[in-house]
Amino acid sequence: MEFPLNSFKRALAAGEQQIGLWLGLASPYTAEVLAGAGFDWLLVDGEHAPNTVPSILAQLQAIAPYPVRPVVRAAWNDAVQIKQLLDVGVQTLLVPMVQDAAEAAAAVAATRYPPEGVRGVGSAMARASRWNRVDGYLGRANREMCVLVQVETRAGLAHLDAIAATEGVDGVFIGPADLAADMGHLGNPGHADVQGAIADAIARIRRAGKGAGILSADVAQSRQYMALGTTFTAVGVDATMLARAAESLAGQFKGQCGGATGGGDKTY
Repeated sequence: MEFPLNSFKRALAAGEQQIGLWLGLASPYTAEVLAGAGFDWLLVDGEHAPNTVPSILAQLQAIAPYPVRPVVRAAWNDAVQIKQLLDVGVQTLLVPMVQDAAEAAAAVAATRYPPEGVRGVGSAMARASRWNRVDGYLGRANREMCVLVQVETRAGLAHLDAIAATEGVDGVFIGPADLAADMGHLGNPGHADVQGAIADAIARIRRAGKGAGILSADVAQSRQYMALGTTFTAVGVDATMLARAAESLAGQFKGQCGGATGGGDKTY
């Protein structure tokens, strides 16, 4: 079998703008619905969505027939969980809450077989190698891994240059919601101080020659981030899209605006 090449990694290295959508419903059915919607990448969330390795696997299988690139966010920077995610076929990994270069290097090491890293060898049982049907999988897997690290605290920003310079880090994703909370503006990522920090971070990531990423459900804000230089930009979340659309439809018939549709945190 042919080796599965990582087209997301190649697009990121080429500086191509990639528009993505967050998957938080933990459903292979909705993942497949959205896989054909026209996005460049879909993020399967293992940190805040009620996902497990088997449910992430099911979503990867649902997405696979479509021309969209899957990215998976791990629950934590944990080599054991990362090993399991890679074995079920994850090639592009987003690691949350990376605070310094040592943590970034640990994330990279978790995605590499020795001697470059610490990934355990279990390809005979792995979907990633198609159960050892992919020719030369072990020898080629390392260079097809794409590691995205998430910077979302003041400590992370203080170490951003070193994080971005870490060998094997392909991109840095800014987390506006947690960054706002850490800066004392919980629920208000639009605060001027937070936005200033984000703009500075995007510029620093670009100077390091790495891809810059972010998530915002606000169209104008997403376009502003893109103008600042993000190249993998998530522009919505399936769960909030469903919630807002359902509230809007109910409101049309009940003569009222449904739910928390106004003035909230539009990061998600």
